[in-house]
Amino acid sequence: MKKLISQNKRAYLAGFLDGDGSIYVQLKPNKTYKFGFQVAPYIVLFQSQKDQKNFEQLCSMINLGYMRIRKDGILEYIIGRQENIIKFVNLVEPFVILKKLQIVLLKKIIIAKNKVENKKDFQALAKLIDTFRELNYSKNRKVRTLTP
Repeated sequence: MKKLISQNKRAYLAGFLDGDGSIYVQLKPNKTYKFGFQVAPYIVLFQSQKDQKNFEQLCSMINLGYMRIRKDGILEYIIGRQENIIKFVNLVEPFVILKKLQIVLLKKIIIAKNKVENKKDFQALAKLIDTFRELNYSKNRKVRTLTP
C-alpha cells in the first residue's frame, strides 16, 4: 500500500470483500514441497469487465496484488503473497461482517503454516484448511484433508 487509507475507504474495501470477494486457501499437490503440497492462501475481489476503470482505481488503492481478466469477462484482483494478505486483512478486518469467520480461519492457517515442523503438524494444518469447505462454496475442490 502506497499510503494510509482512510477509515471510510477501509470500510468500503471490507464491504467490497464481503460482497464481491473470496477468501480461501488451496492445498496444491507439489512434489517440490516438504510434505508434497503447497499451502496457497488467497484473497480475491471480483468485478465485471464492464466496470474495469472503477475496479482498477479500487485495485490501485490496495496495491497488494495483481489483476487478471478471466475468459468470462470477470476481472479478478488477486492477493496471494502471504505478507500482502496479512497487510490487507489488517486493513479491513475491523469492518468485515459477512466474511469474519473466513478471516479468523485464514489468520489461524497462516500462523499454523509458519509453525509446521513435522507431518503431524502438516496434517493438522490440512484439516484446518479443509474447514474452509464449510464456510465457502466450492464445486471444483479436488484436494481434501490428508489421511495419515
